[in-house]
Amino acid sequence: MISIVVPAFNEARGLPATLASIRRATAALDARGWRHELIVCDNNSTDGTGAVARAAGATVVFEPVNQISRARNTGAAHATGDWLLFVDADSHPPPELFADVAETIAKGRCLAGGATVAVDSTDRLARATVAVWNAISRSTRLAAGSFIFCDAHAFREVGGFSLELYATEELELFKRLKRLARRTGRTIVILHDHPLVTSDRKARLYTKGEMTIGLLKSALTLGRAMRNRDDCYMWYDGRRE
Repeated sequence: MISIVVPAFNEARGLPATLASIRRATAALDARGWRHELIVCDNNSTDGTGAVARAAGATVVFEPVNQISRARNTGAAHATGDWLLFVDADSHPPPELFADVAETIAKGRCLAGGATVAVDSTDRLARATVAVWNAISRSTRLAAGSFIFCDAHAFREVGGFSLELYATEELELFKRLKRLARRTGRTIVILHDHPLVTSDRKARLYTKGEMTIGLLKSALTLGRAMRNRDDCYMWYDGRRE
């Protein structure tokens, strides 16, 4: 049983395409006879995100505190699957990626994993940034938050996503998962044959100056800015399209 969890804050406009892509990708799970459920966590949206998700056939749960970690944890708390698969609301997984996840799980050694990313953009800087991140992700086995799969028991054993962080919570989670994997003799995997297609909207909606300021704050405070919601405005100010 695979529980697919989509955290969503004011995603009514783009969510139908994301959920449709997830539905197509679940054919890879159906081919193995695996059951699956689709859970959307409405993270206190003001634009009808929950209604859009229900219309698409998803189970909708509500998280009143606007924080990505809480949205993911709330979705996971309602999940009944043996494995959790987190997909961001602006991302589109190809069926082949779900097939790769299923094959990895079936081998029996993996504890958690993620995937490389392909940004839907012609912007050279955005594509170069993603290429650098993909190299870092594969070498360090740290997953992008836009696509994470994890043994549900392991996720709960390490305590889920940190409520102290408003961004980069996936990196902190994977540090704990990697320690658990070492103790239990299991592996962390970053899939790369079929990347996750994700939106370039941050590159379109924020100026290079805004993005630079955010990155500098994080670097100069050694990540402490990620504990301040106001410093993580690119995730929380509601800009979507």
